[in-house]
Amino acid sequence: MHRRTYLATGLGAVTATAGCLTTVLGTGDGSGETTLDPRDDQQYDSSDLPYPAHGQALPSFSLPDPLAGETVHSEDVDGTVVVTAFFASCPVECVRLVGQLAGVQQGTVQRGIADDVTFLAITFDPERDDAAALRAYGEQMNIDMDAGNWRFLRPESADRADAVVDEKLGVTFDRVGAGESDRLPGYDFRHLSLTFLRNPSGVVERAYRTDRPDHERVLDDVATVVDASTE
Repeated sequence: MHRRTYLATGLGAVTATAGCLTTVLGTGDGSGETTLDPRDDQQYDSSDLPYPAHGQALPSFSLPDPLAGETVHSEDVDGTVVVTAFFASCPVECVRLVGQLAGVQQGTVQRGIADDVTFLAITFDPERDDAAALRAYGEQMNIDMDAGNWRFLRPESADRADAVVDEKLGVTFDRVGAGESDRLPGYDFRHLSLTFLRNPSGVVERAYRTDRPDHERVLDDVATVVDASTE
């Protein structure tokens, strides 16, 4: 089933704004080996959610890294991986989301595990988010590009963004015109705020369904997965 269709019909209680969709997180269903146990406060099994969640394989994808001038194949990224999606013009939700993940990245450097963790931040606005825009966004959001473990990925087209971000990863987004949103000139996006923590075996340990993930909590989860994989 197409993930967008499932999101619209399968969960029921979903609220939408020009920038964010809100739903609930899910518990694991034991389909893959994980280090972290399912969270006690989650209400749905992973198999009932419209995106990969605890114990499920994170779908593989290949996308260009315009800052490095090469294509990143997710299945070739070793170690623990943090994956999210955003657009650089987002005035609120993505600022909070990426800001928290920047704190997680800084924590990996401070804890000496930066070499064991890779951050993949995928824009679903390739029309505006070219290499220059992404470089400026990284500076604005205090991303430590010198750490070598953060990569901005830019799909080749809007159709490719839809195929990877929405259809594969279940991070739903819809472009809305200027007449439908007063937040941005030109166009805006209604979108899900979602971040995946993938272990070295390619299995999702956490799907953080929020635009405000607690960076200390996420960092602790990341460190636990790293420690288990390097023992």
